[in-house]
Amino acid sequence: QVQLVESGGGLVQAGGSLRLSCVASGRTFSIYRMGWFRQAPGKEREFVAAIWSGGSTYYAESVKGRFTISRDNAKNTAYLQMNSLKPEDTAVYYCAADTTNGRRYDYWGQGTQVTVSS
Repeated sequence: QVQLVESGGGLVQAGGSLRLSCVASGRTFSIYRMGWFRQAPGKEREFVAAIWSGGSTYYAESVKGRFTISRDNAKNTAYLQMNSLKPEDTAVYYCAADTTNGRRYDYWGQGTQVTVSS
């Protein structure tokens, strides 16, 4: 089992920055990759960014160049640095962990709200 707890959400003006954190506990050695997803009101959950255990990263086109995903293995924590925020980035952001070696994300956090005002 892996437990994930996100933090760092809040209200920010357009153009501002926020850093989300996701602390993992439990069988963290089994995590193959970690990802961030988001879900805006009335929309489906969408992929934002992912980072593999080796450090490789991948981003959705909508956030590329503005968001940066990173991880601190010693702290079992993944981060999402969000810069140049836009109102359309408003959503609940979820952290996810994949212990299935790439098949799917099988553990999810509870989510943290990010609201960007115009």
